[in-house]
Amino acid sequence: MNLKKFILGTSFLLILTSCGKKQEQNQVSVSQEYPTQTVHKQNVVLDTEYPVTIKGQEDIEIKPRIDGFIDAIYVDEGSVVKKNQVLFKINSPQAEQALLSAQALVNSTTASKNTAQLNVNRIRPLVEKGIISPVQLETYEQAYQQAVASLNQAQASLMSAQATIGWTQVKSPVDGVIGEIPYRQGSLVDNSKILTTVANIGNIYAYFSINEKTLMAFLHQLEGKTQAEKIKNIPPVTLILSDNTIYPEKGKVETITGTVNVTTGTANMRALFPNSHGLLRSGTSGKILIPNEMDSIFLIPQKATFSQQDKILVYRLQGDSVVQKAITAIPYSDGIHYVVTEGLSDGDVIVSDGIATLTNGKKISIQK
Repeated sequence: MNLKKFILGTSFLLILTSCGKKQEQNQVSVSQEYPTQTVHKQNVVLDTEYPVTIKGQEDIEIKPRIDGFIDAIYVDEGSVVKKNQVLFKINSPQAEQALLSAQALVNSTTASKNTAQLNVNRIRPLVEKGIISPVQLETYEQAYQQAVASLNQAQASLMSAQATIGWTQVKSPVDGVIGEIPYRQGSLVDNSKILTTVANIGNIYAYFSINEKTLMAFLHQLEGKTQAEKIKNIPPVTLILSDNTIYPEKGKVETITGTVNVTTGTANMRALFPNSHGLLRSGTSGKILIPNEMDSIFLIPQKATFSQQDKILVYRLQGDSVVQKAITAIPYSDGIHYVVTEGLSDGDVIVSDGIATLTNGKKISIQK
């Protein structure tokens, strides 16, 4: 009886094991489904992003031309000023004293010149009548000429003193916006002190650097024989402000430095943006987008790729299996796609998602 039970139990286990193996075989024979994408050549505009420093078209340091105390400040930080508008008043006792002395000297030499003129006018008739020797007239005439020269010199000193006293009014050399004012009323200043800066921001410059290799490839794609001609053909560029908002006005790249920095391997570039509403301020930062039209490339989702060492790869469909394929790819401006320039052919089918579970040579089914 026990033997029969043992045989029946053993047979039952063998049947269960056999059924389990058949179920596993059936599961293996069913390939997992994956979404795919057929790639086709297309033309896209690739925006390349670079950090920029924004500066006014003119950032001018305002310094006093004479020593003295700040007597008055007529503007505040951030004020919009016009050319020749008075910004500061400097109290300079030395300049005032120099002006008084120069004026007194002019008055004195003027009197001396008038006296000499009277002497010449008085002596000349006497010489003509032979009453006085002509030598005496020559003496008086020479004295008159010396008096005239002294007056001219005194007048020049007066003009210099008047110009110096004019420097007590510190004026803006351009239209612009006032920067920081580090010194206040009563401060002692001289021509080494920067009273403030005036930034001309009617237009602003955006400065950025570009890698040497990238620059050469970029210029190669532009029309024109010379660098100047190629710069003119750079399409309008976009400025993204520090809060990630897009500046409404388009800019234009104007210059590329003629030398490459040997330390960083980059060249400096400058773009001009109009700033008629004064939204941009000198010293701020942002990002610039340079459009680059690329022909005959493929656009694929980044989630269809994976990295292996320093390579970017995709799984390309080959029959009912997948094979790994290395590609050359550049991030697209939307942040979710790659621009593929090498590694794929028109009409290739790649797995577009779920690649984490794939291995080279694995059989798959196409998701419908």
